[in-house]
Amino acid sequence: MKYVIILGDGMSDYPDALHGKTPLEAAAKPHMDALCAAGRLGRMRTLYPDLPTGSDTANLSVLGYDPHQYYTGRSPIEALGLGIPLEDCDLVFRMNLVTLTEEEPFEQKRIIDHSADKISTEEAAELVKALAEKLETENIRIHCGVSYRHVLIYKHIDYAETLTAPHDILGKPIGEYLPKTGIAGKIIAMMKESYDILSAHPVNLARKAKGLRPANCLWLWGQGRKPNYPKFSEQFGVDKGLIITAVPLVSGLAFGMGLDYRPVEGATGDFHTNYAGKAQAAIDAMKDGYSFVFVHVEAPDECGHDGDAETKKRSIEKIDEEIVGPVVSYLRNCGEPFRILITPDHATPVSVRTHTLDPVPFVLYDSQEDTGAKTGVSYSEKAAENTDFVWEDAFRLMPYFTRKA
Repeated sequence: MKYVIILGDGMSDYPDALHGKTPLEAAAKPHMDALCAAGRLGRMRTLYPDLPTGSDTANLSVLGYDPHQYYTGRSPIEALGLGIPLEDCDLVFRMNLVTLTEEEPFEQKRIIDHSADKISTEEAAELVKALAEKLETENIRIHCGVSYRHVLIYKHIDYAETLTAPHDILGKPIGEYLPKTGIAGKIIAMMKESYDILSAHPVNLARKAKGLRPANCLWLWGQGRKPNYPKFSEQFGVDKGLIITAVPLVSGLAFGMGLDYRPVEGATGDFHTNYAGKAQAAIDAMKDGYSFVFVHVEAPDECGHDGDAETKKRSIEKIDEEIVGPVVSYLRNCGEPFRILITPDHATPVSVRTHTLDPVPFVLYDSQEDTGAKTGVSYSEKAAENTDFVWEDAFRLMPYFTRKA
């Protein structure tokens, strides 16, 4: 039996996005709709109001791990994904490179872009190097990640304040959302110094000359400590599993859970990712004997944060055409029974440009249960409202999916 999950990060949305339709409803997605018509349409809750509403907790849920039990913070997961060794004394922060407005005093500045126009990893590496040279101490270490996503490790310190994710406060003055307790003064001092360093850096001066937004400040959030997950294979009886993703957060989950990870050339974590390459990597993995493959696509989430409904729709169409179609075609011809799950991890509505607690629609198709009958139901949030296939805790779906329960 082959088990495949294709996850469109942030794919779910609200019907105000495109003239009364969500991007998922409006998208031409014949392969997803065919699976829905011959399989089961459901909905599930992946996020909880007492936990961060992030892709970290949501993907933990989809992968079958109760985030109330296993979540220790977003950033240590990303650090694992970047191959950064962690110690028990490490408090790990996500360090975004963001774009702040330039005219106002620091506390009155606004975040106008949480990703600095999706800054390239090559440009970001130069900026992160400059920050490390000025800000690192015996207890502070800075590590370069991918694009705008980086890691800062603070050793031998406890800090419990929940820091605000930059994509949650786009367009708002930052003063209200700056750290307020414990080492808040040190963090704010680092942020102010980073603004001075980065604003004058040649990389940002060149970006501004090209009409691009500068990555002119660091923003820390999502701190936590090294996680300890039970092995996925032991939890769900899958002997050989693989995750395919372009973002360290999800590859970090792979490493933490004992799943393999394969990078895909040209996979970027945004709309311009290598969709076909991810599909081929999944197919190659199954040919190599992997029985479980999880394909993560960040593009819809980034479009949601950008407030770009049309591109979000197009990203869903590309997932359908270039990933779902080829993978399903391979599975139907490989001679083995299979189960496939199509799902978001959470909603990222373009109207609010951040994650919400709404339950997400999913499709579960089992080749052994396909009778040839078609329901006529297409895959969408609206259709899922009428389903009785409901999971209040998404992490309980994985044992069902892998036939462990």
